[in-house]
Amino acid sequence: MRTADVITSATRNAFRSKLRTTLTVLSLFVGAFTLTLTTALGAGVNDYVEKQVATISTGDVVLVTPAASTDTTEGPNAYDPDGRQQSAQANPLGAGTLLNDDDLDAIAEMDGVERVEPVRQVSVDWVAPAGGSDDDRYELDVNPTSSIGRSDLAAGVQLDQSSADAQVVLPEEYVEALGYGDAEGAIGETVELGYTDASRQAQVVEAEVVGVANASLFAAGAGANQALTDTIADAQAIPGQPDAYVIAVATIAGTGDEGAVTATDIDDVKAQLADADLAGQTVEDQLGVVQTVINGIIGVLSAFSVIALVAASFGIVNTLLMSVQERTREIGLMKAMGMSNGKVFSLFSLEAVVIGFLGSAIGAVAAIGLGTAISSALSGSLLADLPGLTILLFQPANVIAVIVVIMLVAFLSGVLPARRAARQDPIESLRYE
Repeated sequence: MRTADVITSATRNAFRSKLRTTLTVLSLFVGAFTLTLTTALGAGVNDYVEKQVATISTGDVVLVTPAASTDTTEGPNAYDPDGRQQSAQANPLGAGTLLNDDDLDAIAEMDGVERVEPVRQVSVDWVAPAGGSDDDRYELDVNPTSSIGRSDLAAGVQLDQSSADAQVVLPEEYVEALGYGDAEGAIGETVELGYTDASRQAQVVEAEVVGVANASLFAAGAGANQALTDTIADAQAIPGQPDAYVIAVATIAGTGDEGAVTATDIDDVKAQLADADLAGQTVEDQLGVVQTVINGIIGVLSAFSVIALVAASFGIVNTLLMSVQERTREIGLMKAMGMSNGKVFSLFSLEAVVIGFLGSAIGAVAAIGLGTAISSALSGSLLADLPGLTILLFQPANVIAVIVVIMLVAFLSGVLPARRAARQDPIESLRYE
């Protein structure tokens, strides 16, 4: 029997018992459907995280904070009036201790650090369009890490940190509230920012809107350039208190091709920071924690799919064992006519593969159809504030991988029945009743 005939015969034989085969296919369908959805969920979320990293990070900066100390074996540290100050409000990276000028000098002298800029935390009370009334004022938070210099823009350009003019990037939700119509209409407009200075007096500063940022899970608040931040921070600094900074942004000098920053460059700087009792994190590090949690959740969901596939594999074994028993005389006839053991094994193995292909393909197609509809519905409703997020991303490579894995599971499940069929004695099989 030629190989093509074996394949044709295996496909036809797989449906000799339509009910039994259909039930087995359905059990594989459940596993394929669930596994395809969980794979698409992981791909969609990770794709969004990677896009956010690309938009909010240039990949050449490290956010520096004082290292968190957990060593209490020698008792509490003695107070040093010239040492690091404590903040009443924790900084965005989770530490209440602030950097000082000595820390900045130490960072600047480290090998591989091109420059270091302190991040000064400021508090803004309200924002309003220039010349607006009290009724046009809205609360506004300023993202202290906007000095990294990148936002996920809906319109406009990035902040110019070297400009002497005050600039701001507004969150997209403020565009309509401030009366600008759309994101493009807000670009170039002037807004007023109200804040309270160190003497508890109300102050107002004007800034140009240079960009409008999309909503994001990873970068909240408005962006302010260095000129605007310095203006407010200087006014809010308490006289006589030493300068202290929430975070410092260290720009790394790359040693890769065309000056690109490599992972080794980042690791070298982190090691030097650790020796100076400082901690460094890249934006990728921070978002990597999010990805780890997400991947853990996806892994748990995928485990349920695997359980369904294991259960389905027993169904395949049962289906083919019943088929071998029912076709014992037929097997004996085929072997008596010269069909080799290998051909018999291939015939029954291919039947398992056909069943696996049908179950996985139908499950994957159903998952893609339903998942695409769900993703579209969520994008227009619950996830409307997160542009660029496709919650279920069906990548062809992942779908094909799911189908291939399930076909492999089906093949392995069919090995035992196929071996039993191949080892049948032709004379005994022909006498089988």
